[in-house]
Amino acid sequence: MSYNIAIVGSTGAVGREMLETLSYRKFPCKNVYALASKSSLGKEVSFGEDKVLKVEALEDFDFSKADIALFSAGSDVSKKFAPIAGKNKCIVIDNSSFFRMDKDVPLIVPEVNPNHITDFKKKNIIANPNCSTIQMVTALSPLHKEFIIKKVFVSTYQAVSGAGKAAMDELFNQTKGVYVNDSSMPEQFTKKISFNVIPHIDVFMDDGSTKEEWKMSVETNKILDKNIQVTAHCVRVPVFIGHSEAIFIECEKEINEEKARSILRKADGVTVVDHRADEGYVTPAEVAGEDDVYISRIRQNNFNKNNLVFWCVSDNLRKGAALNAIQIAELLISKKLVSKNRN
Repeated sequence: MSYNIAIVGSTGAVGREMLETLSYRKFPCKNVYALASKSSLGKEVSFGEDKVLKVEALEDFDFSKADIALFSAGSDVSKKFAPIAGKNKCIVIDNSSFFRMDKDVPLIVPEVNPNHITDFKKKNIIANPNCSTIQMVTALSPLHKEFIIKKVFVSTYQAVSGAGKAAMDELFNQTKGVYVNDSSMPEQFTKKISFNVIPHIDVFMDDGSTKEEWKMSVETNKILDKNIQVTAHCVRVPVFIGHSEAIFIECEKEINEEKARSILRKADGVTVVDHRADEGYVTPAEVAGEDDVYISRIRQNNFNKNNLVFWCVSDNLRKGAALNAIQIAELLISKKLVSKNRN
């Protein structure tokens, strides 16, 4: 059986990655609708090696034609159009933050909480978690099953692509400008991003945290375990693709380092590259275009045998967004939760 798929935000970085991922995973598509705002009407986007799709206007699209809609066009678009799609019996997989904490909308990472997926039926909407949360909980889940994680302290080093194509352009132009003496003012970020790091992602909250840091905490609680205490510090770095995280966990049970390494090696969606030597670890430059979450620098804290420290890297456009969304769609199909094609 094949399915009709709509991509909302098809001209953006994540939307294009969704189209590529649908193709290379050989998702059973009958028709694929590339949707964007009216300003993109008539543009063309690639699908697979030899197909080109004409962009249609989201505002005019009839969602009754689609079985599944993958949304990646921001919270405002999702707020307005996702319920419309849902009411037309089209299952929405939404990459924005708008529905993530809605009690009637499941927040899914297929390797972590696949059994929650049936909770979508009230609104026909499933939320895709924050990119940094996805890679972290993918790594934490197998460890939590064995050692019971109580606390997580994480520092993130997030690529500019997490802020969209315009942010990538800003890094490129600022970097180029250094060499041609053409400085430009920041537009996408609060400060210059080239040759710099910015300890600020999303808006500040009353307690001094940013919303990005808050997301990592509450989303982990919803996906993995409501009792895990997460403290995050999120930093934007001058990298185009690939989020990195330094993760410190405190567990209820004593951790055996070799057992932890073995558990991670066997975990779905995880690759361990951990050699205590030069180049024996993974960096964001190496994960662009890769599906897995990569783990390196695994070690125990010398002061507490219940603690573990490790380095976690993943392609934020792929596993952190497009791939996870399409894995959710694949999970829907495998559980026979998608109605058959509309004509």
